[in-house]
Amino acid sequence: MYNDETPIVMLTVGELKALIGQRAEVELKQESFINNEEKSYVYGLSGIRRLFNVSHATAQRYKDTILKDAVMQNGRKIIVDKNKAIELFNQCRGR
Repeated sequence: MYNDETPIVMLTVGELKALIGQRAEVELKQESFINNEEKSYVYGLSGIRRLFNVSHATAQRYKDTILKDAVMQNGRKIIVDKNKAIELFNQCRGR
């Protein structure tokens, strides 16, 4: 029907509206998909301890090893992407 080479001048107003509407639908679907995967975080070693029900020493070890890719640390502030941490933990445990 139309491709990237079709001049806009060749389209009727209705056809242009339809193309814009289709593009808007695609963008809304993509946005809703992204929003469905809302980020949730836990904070500090205490957050890791509560998430995995482990001791302080074990939480420190997890932070430095298996959860390394889910951890963002700036100085003493530790933020852990909860979903990614659970995913990494399950991969490590072979689940």
